[in-house]
Amino acid sequence: MNRSTSALLLGTVLTLTLTLAGCGKTADGKASPDGSRPPVAVETAKAAPSDLEEAVDVVGTLTARSEAEVKTEYSGTVAEIFVTQWVRVKAGTPLARLDTREAEAGMQAARAGALQAEAGSKRAARELDRSVKLKEAGLATQQQLDEARSADEAARAASEAARAQLAMAEARLAKALIRAPIDGIVALRNVNVGDYVENMGSPAPMFRIVDNRILELTANVPSARTEALKVGQPFAFTSDALPGRTFTGKVSFINPAADEASRTVKVKTEVPNPDETLKAGLFVKGRIVTGQRAGVLVVPRSALVSWDTLTGKGSVFVVDGGVARRVDVETGAAPGDRVEVVKGLGAGQEVVTRGGFNLREGDKVLVSKEA
Repeated sequence: MNRSTSALLLGTVLTLTLTLAGCGKTADGKASPDGSRPPVAVETAKAAPSDLEEAVDVVGTLTARSEAEVKTEYSGTVAEIFVTQWVRVKAGTPLARLDTREAEAGMQAARAGALQAEAGSKRAARELDRSVKLKEAGLATQQQLDEARSADEAARAASEAARAQLAMAEARLAKALIRAPIDGIVALRNVNVGDYVENMGSPAPMFRIVDNRILELTANVPSARTEALKVGQPFAFTSDALPGRTFTGKVSFINPAADEASRTVKVKTEVPNPDETLKAGLFVKGRIVTGQRAGVLVVPRSALVSWDTLTGKGSVFVVDGGVARRVDVETGAAPGDRVEVVKGLGAGQEVVTRGGFNLREGDKVLVSKEA
């Protein structure tokens, strides 16, 4: 072997030696005695039995149980407006009045027609009475009596028709005064004096009245969770619009049929709101409490390094003799920041709650804090 070949082999050996020495260093540059990974700092908690509140999580938008869009029943020009937006009104309160000149003229014509028909009916009744007496005296034929009866019936029918026309004209005139159909607050005023409004076919309402004293939340719940739901169960929720406050209600209706596309069931909850702190349209997050169990084994939600909420399968790291062991678990209910462990753990086992995503099976751990 020549001198150049010997130098090349010596360089290669030195390089491999330095590489292997570097693999045995800790994070701060100091070599581990056995060349393994240094201990990982973690925080832990013990799996422990606890009372667990079972609930179904729901989200949605609050709506007013009583709400009405006010429209006119016939076309006309707005002559007067009696309310502004955001004022409280009672059912029957006048909101606006349409121009009634045409309706008043129509009612006067109908009233005149009714008076004329009534007079004709009375005249026909007198003629019938006279014809009956003449027939009894032998001074009128049966045909004359029959004609008198027919004339009386026609006159009475005409009088009834005229009265019906008058009633229609009066109703039309009354409908020119737009009234609130329910108690509530004027949430929208969509017209001004002089505007021309069309009949009920118009898509835009003149006013919107909202009663916020009772609100509702309609949520879609997976069909697998509906077995535990019952009408009357308590419902607690929060809204980002009112931070730090919790509101309550109850389940008022459960749809008997599931949606074929989403396999969910619509559940409606009722929320009393006497002081009207809550507003229709707020987005809320809440829970319907379905029951409570004692002695349920739970771990913090942060202990799960993997979790399929649909199948209830997950995994945690357990500290055993200063070493991390990955354990597969089956989960149940998950209220708040706790998760029920149905299978895979025992009471008192120490699980990693922070630092678990840096761990690998068999890593040494250094517990910095235990909850």
